[in-house]
Amino acid sequence: TIFEQCSADFNFTSNPTGLIECLANLQEKISQSRTDSLASGIDTFYLIFAGALVYFMQTGFAMLCAGSVRAKNVKNIVLWNLLDSCGGGIMFWTCGYAFAYGGDDKTKGVTFIGNEGFFLASDNVQYEMFFFQFAFACALSSIVAGTIAERCKMTAYLGYSTFLVGFVYPVVAHAFWSPNGFLANNSRDPLWGSGAIDLAGSGPVHMTGGVTALVAAIILGPRIGRFYDRNGNALAEPHDFPPHSVALQFLGTFCLWFGWYGFNPGSVLLISSEGMGDVASLVTVNTTLGACAGALSAMFTSTFFSERRTGTVSYDLGYTMNGCLTGLVAITAGCATVEPWAAVVIGVVAGWLYLLGSKLLVKMRIDDAVDAIPVHMVGGAWGVISTGLFTSNGRRAMAFGSADHGGWFYEWGNGSGDFTLLGIQILAVLFIIGWTTVMMGLFFLALNFFNLLRIDPLEEEAGMDISRHNGPAYDMTDGSAKAEDIAALDRSRHERGEKVEKVIA
Repeated sequence: TIFEQCSADFNFTSNPTGLIECLANLQEKISQSRTDSLASGIDTFYLIFAGALVYFMQTGFAMLCAGSVRAKNVKNIVLWNLLDSCGGGIMFWTCGYAFAYGGDDKTKGVTFIGNEGFFLASDNVQYEMFFFQFAFACALSSIVAGTIAERCKMTAYLGYSTFLVGFVYPVVAHAFWSPNGFLANNSRDPLWGSGAIDLAGSGPVHMTGGVTALVAAIILGPRIGRFYDRNGNALAEPHDFPPHSVALQFLGTFCLWFGWYGFNPGSVLLISSEGMGDVASLVTVNTTLGACAGALSAMFTSTFFSERRTGTVSYDLGYTMNGCLTGLVAITAGCATVEPWAAVVIGVVAGWLYLLGSKLLVKMRIDDAVDAIPVHMVGGAWGVISTGLFTSNGRRAMAFGSADHGGWFYEWGNGSGDFTLLGIQILAVLFIIGWTTVMMGLFFLALNFFNLLRIDPLEEEAGMDISRHNGPAYDMTDGSAKAEDIAALDRSRHERGEKVEKVIA
């Protein structure tokens, strides 16, 4: 006991004051140790819980993709989303986490890539951090699935998914979030005295996924009949392939929005202090406002232009859902450093940029089955750049410990016009575009050269489910009314003299 420890050094009769001081000091140390242990446990649970929410976004991606494609390819796209977790998880365990965060040490200076913790074989690995970052990596991989749906080979998908999660993404994550990354704001000597600000991954996760999707869509080419007929002749007007289930799209959108409350607030990483709790609360509010503003912006803007073109007022659910997701993507970078009013502005602009990007893709005859490119690439780029415009010096100090180099609008308001942060954010965007385009471009070109990228045209026409997955996702034979049964029912009613209503099978 602490009394026995102190009694060995201080006699109560001869030195009562020393004994009392010893007891007080030991009790304080014990209390502090218990408090620190409790705080560590709370932070660990917070990260695991946030990671679970982020991982639930896989459900959202799966449902959104499944609803967006045609019914003949549902099994295929759902399996892809499952393999994002399975194959991506093994690859992230093997080398992805090590490349991203292995050997983090501020005293080393800048490094290009991590070099420790392969297969998690290191005493410095935090398992809760691995799980959280694994969920991020899975989300990144799923971004691309919808873009290349209905025409990409399974082997090509597995290959690109493991390469992206195992190498390409970790390099970007290392640059932004490792203390040894050249863009990190928490390094010993951050770039230009500031470093880039991206709390949860508008750039490293969403832009990297969006650029990969763009590169893949260009090299893979559009689905048969989308922009060209079966003979390769350009159609006068692009042919739309409507989603087979808007309900699944809607479910997927809400699952993603729900998961974003782990994606963004969880990226604060710590919750046990009052200061970090305040930051996480701001992040949650800004995430909500960015989503709301993006949805409303896309819906009413599309309605305005549709009414001007057709004379009829209509409200497009697809544009609204994707506007919501683009707002979420855009606010992800600056959710800890911008004021709530700025989150609304960022969301509104995100909705406009989504519509512009979606129309531009069609104009350029680039086929994106789920509009992942304008949502994630365009929305991600705007999120990184808008952080350089709207970051508040005070909010930056709360989240990252330094008030130097705020957003450009704030710096102009202070009379300095300091371009440091905005310049770094633009540099970060260019780095992601350059690195991802080169690495994934070479990868997809190699697959295409060896005929490993695109499925056979006949299989594409028949659908991936029948050609590669043992039958369609929806069995409409058992459990549905048969024509002979309906005819027998009609005859029976006629015989009883009942009024017969036409039954449509």
